[in-house]
Order: sequence, then structure tokens, then C-alpha cells
Amino acid sequence: MTPLDLLHISIADQRLYGFAEGRLRLRLPVSTARNGVGERNGSGCTPRGLHQVRARIGEGLPAGAVLRGRRWTGEVWSEALHARFPGRDWILTRILWLSGCEPGVNRLGEVDTFRRYIYLHGTPDHEPLGVPLSHGCIRLHSADLLELFPQVPAHCAVRIEEAACPAWAAAALD
Repeated sequence: MTPLDLLHISIADQRLYGFAEGRLRLRLPVSTARNGVGERNGSGCTPRGLHQVRARIGEGLPAGAVLRGRRWTGEVWSEALHARFPGRDWILTRILWLSGCEPGVNRLGEVDTFRRYIYLHGTPDHEPLGVPLSHGCIRLHSADLLELFPQVPAHCAVRIEEAACPAWAAAALD
């Protein structure tokens, strides 16, 4: 299978569209920031613009592996664990850590996506997708992230835009 070379995240659609050689290969529901879009450090917003996958974390870990500080805690998410830590922002299964590509927009200074620790990461399956609820990251269900992760090489382009993508939302996957 040809690796994906572009992930396009539509804030309006709350969808990730994966492309390989210009062909739409993947469409997944996501959840972006509850606070909307924005690039400033501490904003809790999802950054816009062109990014790249700077690091791929979690290969080989079990589905539901709990990650804190980009390291596996040794825990696997469960309802019981969730009940013990109800306020935790769960980062599960895998991380695709983003780095901005546009100096002054999403790279360097107070708008640096990488230093803001903005990821694509797993979230518990009972968490709703298709609605903005994150603290800035892009959340996916673990099964979807397990499908996506092996198709995304380091340095894969990631574009995050506010606009809806009706043609891609309705298009057949290639």
C-alpha cells in the first residue's frame, strides 16, 4: 500500500482526509479543539496551516495504551481506569506529533505547534467525534488511529483548515 503523503483536517467537517499521490484514500472522524482555531501558546486551540508529522510515537503498543509525556505508562485504558482518573485528558494508543511549517504562523515563537505539543492521538471510544472537544489536539478513536498510523510516514504533510470539504466528504475512496 502506498503511504499517505497528505493529511487534510477540516475543522468544519471534523474529518481527516488522507491522500496518497493525489487520491483520496481515507476519511476519518476527528475532534478538534473546543476553543476553536488559533495558534498562540496556551490558547487551547487547534492550529491552522501547513504542518508535518515530526514524530511517530507508540508503534507496537497495545490498543488503548495510556501515554503521558509521550511515554507509555504501562496502563491500558479501561472504564475502571477512567473512573479512577475522571478528569484526565486521555492520550491513547499512538501519537503523531505535529510541527508547523510556516514561520510566524505555526512555527517559532509564541505560535510554535511543536512546542505546544499538538498531536493526532487516540481517545476513549465513548468520547464523541465529529464535535470539537479537545484541548488543541486532533483526537481519533483508537481503531481509526491504528488504521492510520502505519500509513503515515515521518514528515508527512498535514494541512489544517477551517473550511468544509463537501466534495471529499461525499467522494468515493480510491
